[in-house]
Amino acid sequence: MTKIIADEKLIDEFLERGVEAIYPSKEAFRKKLMSGERLKIYEGFDPTGPHLHVGHAMGIRALGILQKLGHEVIFLVGDYTAKVGDPDKDTTRKMLTDEEIENNMSSWKKQAGQLIDFDGKNPVRFERNYKWLSKLKLNDLIQLMSNITVQRMLERDMFERRIKEGDPIRLHEFIYPLMQGYDGVAMEVDMEIGGTDQTFNMLVGRDLIKSYLGKEKFVRTNKMMDAPDGRTMSKTKGNGINLADSPEDMFGKAMSYSDEHILSGFELLTDVSMEEIEKMKLAMEKGENPMIFKKKMAYEIVKIIKGEKAAEVAQKHFEQVISKKELPMDISEIKVFIGELLIDVLVKNELASSKADARRKIDQGGVKIDNEAIYDWQLKLDENYSEKIIKVGKREFRRIKITK
Repeated sequence: MTKIIADEKLIDEFLERGVEAIYPSKEAFRKKLMSGERLKIYEGFDPTGPHLHVGHAMGIRALGILQKLGHEVIFLVGDYTAKVGDPDKDTTRKMLTDEEIENNMSSWKKQAGQLIDFDGKNPVRFERNYKWLSKLKLNDLIQLMSNITVQRMLERDMFERRIKEGDPIRLHEFIYPLMQGYDGVAMEVDMEIGGTDQTFNMLVGRDLIKSYLGKEKFVRTNKMMDAPDGRTMSKTKGNGINLADSPEDMFGKAMSYSDEHILSGFELLTDVSMEEIEKMKLAMEKGENPMIFKKKMAYEIVKIIKGEKAAEVAQKHFEQVISKKELPMDISEIKVFIGELLIDVLVKNELASSKADARRKIDQGGVKIDNEAIYDWQLKLDENYSEKIIKVGKREFRRIKITK
């Protein structure tokens, strides 16, 4: 049987670091964690996009703390709830197909496995809610719906906003919080973790567990971290620092944060102590260059996910390529046929996601050959381009090798 560890330092970190709120209270959950009882805790992730990002890493790392303490931890993929789609603040979300869901979640275990352990003596369980939600019959659904009122459902801020603005709310969107709440019932959990955007859903689940199982479900809401573009980090928007990114890309994206995000980045995405973060805050208030601390933040983010050695390489690459505008030491080679169009070369070598994306990058001056911007997307590459360096965006470099 797994030994439960009541490590007060780790427990304090779980209860305080990056936490917006704990329901019903931090004190009540601290008492649970100190009791020696083995608890069952989970976080759910709907496969609405292929990449988990550092925003998700906050909850995953919290699961990792509980795993170290000996508790039963579940990483839940909402492959069935994704069919419905968590209601969006602006509009009804697209309902995903089975194929889209499978493609999106195909590498999630590998991505999350950088932060939690799916093997070992106390492995994290990898579950899919299709397992129980697909078995619900109409009678089950009616019973589930009887546990919540329309008035309570309309308390959700996004529904209030859409009613005020005259945007439609479809009936299936009311089912989503109930399905998410039923996940906790089916797994008989003691706690659910999620972002503040999931507070309503998680509290509905708390009510359902009281109704179905007659026990308390604790809820921990995580603070939200914006993406470098200033919007909420999102799988659907694809605007985050993704867990599948290379260390170099991860470092570069972190460096594109505005100065005002440095302190929250340290708190939410790194293991740097709160005492040290406070010292950095005072140093910047006294006029210290924020760039020094932003580089440290980027380094610490990469270190958490990819390891210290990868963080060192990523920082060196950034300083060499971005700061000093030098070429990286190791540039991979791409084979280009004589007369091949530049737009096709970009797509073929995954430097653009489509011809439309390639054309946009070219039109915006984001494609350079030997540091000269190319605006002709119909450019044919011939022998004169052999051994030249093609640069796409800020961080992608390839050496052209012309072949017949």
